[in-house]
Amino acid sequence: MNEVQAWLASLLVLSGAVISLLGAIGVLRLPDSYSRMHAASKAGVLGAVLLLGAVALASSGELALEAFLGLLILLASAPLAAHAIARAAHRTGIRPTLGRLSDELEQRNRGGE
Repeated sequence: MNEVQAWLASLLVLSGAVISLLGAIGVLRLPDSYSRMHAASKAGVLGAVLLLGAVALASSGELALEAFLGLLILLASAPLAAHAIARAAHRTGIRPTLGRLSDELEQRNRGGE
C-alpha cells in the first residue's frame, strides 16, 4: 500500500467514525422513534460504508472481497430493517411528534376512507 492509499484509507475511517458518531447523537437527541430510526439507519449505513471502503482500500485479496460482500449485505438489509422498525412503530400506535399531513397506511388499513 502506498502513501496515498494510506491517507485515503485514514480519511475514510475518520469520516466513517464521525458520521457514525453523529448518527448515535441523533438517536439520543431526536424526539420520536421515526426520527431516531432514520438517523440510525442512514448515518449508520453511511458510516459503515466508509469504514468498509477503508478496509477494502487498505487491504488486498480476500479481505477486500469480504469487505465488499459485507458492504453488499449491509446495503441490502439496512433498508429492510428500517422499514420493519417503522412499520412496527406504526402498528403499535406510536405517532410522530412532528405533524404530518396524512397517514396513507392507516387510510389503506381502514379501507380507504
